[in-house]
Amino acid sequence: MLAGKRVLLIIGGGVAAFKTLTLIRLLRERGAEVVPVLTRAGTEFVTPLSASALAAEKVHTDLFDLTEEAEMGHIELSRDADLVVVAPATADLLAKMAHGLANDLASTLLMATDKRVLVAPAMNVRMWEHPATRRNVAQLQADGVIFAGPTEGAMACGEFGPGRMVEPDEIADAIAAALEGGPLSGRHILVTSGPTHEPIDPVRYIANRSSGAQGTAIAAALAGLGAQVTFITGPAEVPPPDGVTVVRVNTAAEMLAAVEDALPADAAVFAAAVADWRMAAAAPHKIKKLGAGSQPALDFVENPDILATVSQRRSGRPRLVVGFAAETDDVIANATAKRARKGCDWIVANDVRPETGIMGGSENAVHIVREDGVEDWPRMPKHEVARKLAARIAEALAAEAEA
Repeated sequence: MLAGKRVLLIIGGGVAAFKTLTLIRLLRERGAEVVPVLTRAGTEFVTPLSASALAAEKVHTDLFDLTEEAEMGHIELSRDADLVVVAPATADLLAKMAHGLANDLASTLLMATDKRVLVAPAMNVRMWEHPATRRNVAQLQADGVIFAGPTEGAMACGEFGPGRMVEPDEIADAIAAALEGGPLSGRHILVTSGPTHEPIDPVRYIANRSSGAQGTAIAAALAGLGAQVTFITGPAEVPPPDGVTVVRVNTAAEMLAAVEDALPADAAVFAAAVADWRMAAAAPHKIKKLGAGSQPALDFVENPDILATVSQRRSGRPRLVVGFAAETDDVIANATAKRARKGCDWIVANDVRPETGIMGGSENAVHIVREDGVEDWPRMPKHEVARKLAARIAEALAAEAEA
């Protein structure tokens, strides 16, 4: 609960601004006081009357309110809050924050505050991926700004990709984690994600269709609950989340080394789709065609089993080890056998036949296989799977600590 906590909510000018009305309601249901600040562009999407009615507070819009500024109102607003939240955080607002501009009420509050700041970015995918935005985000992270999202998805502009604002309940969870420490505060959790690329020669490699979307969502959800997350990722299509320690690798051997370097951890989630085989010796030069009817001889060897290696450690084993099983048939039976064979605590199993659209898609339908049974989850967006799994992990670690 957020009883007694005061949140200064800056609402930026973007289509996602309408979701902040739901965010205000959720925060008040948790006991928080919410003081809304609307940017000039924000008033094009949300009316001051709507925000005021839901917050039961006056909405602030203008830096040059003579009555309040006679008492340095912008200073008081910025420092009376326990947390300053910007949602949606547009590319313009992020740029102002990163460069220390203060030419309106919102940016002046952000410059004057002595409290922590949490932002929920929302913008077109090209704007989010623009080098200027990436530089601004890196600077804000270095300044200690907390990021909730963004996620990927369909946008009002008709494009699809990263830049979509996370849902109000996820922002509310991130606010709670920032104010309360979160149920995973003080926990170190390791997450692997994406495919591995095993070179055949300098231009070819063995891989699979994993986009890294599910692992990225899990890392973000765990960080949102207060965990210190080490995110070890292969060459994934989906960019890594903000607010985590990112370690980039290419091969399974590199991933195993990075995992061992990151231990100890309270929990480890192995969502990466690691290639089972690699070349015994990758060719130093591009393999040429040998002519009609001739095929090159490829000598494969097994890759190290990262999940089994960590699950079966005699010392330094994480308290909870979660593996993944992407299956095309007999999903539960194969996942149950895999859990026993690897020695992990849970297996998150899913059906990745091409007709499901799960591999590389935005949704997932999983089964949580544990020693005490199987929990079936309905098909849902991958970020919802991540939030639910992160909550289960928090519950399991809390129960283990009490035992």
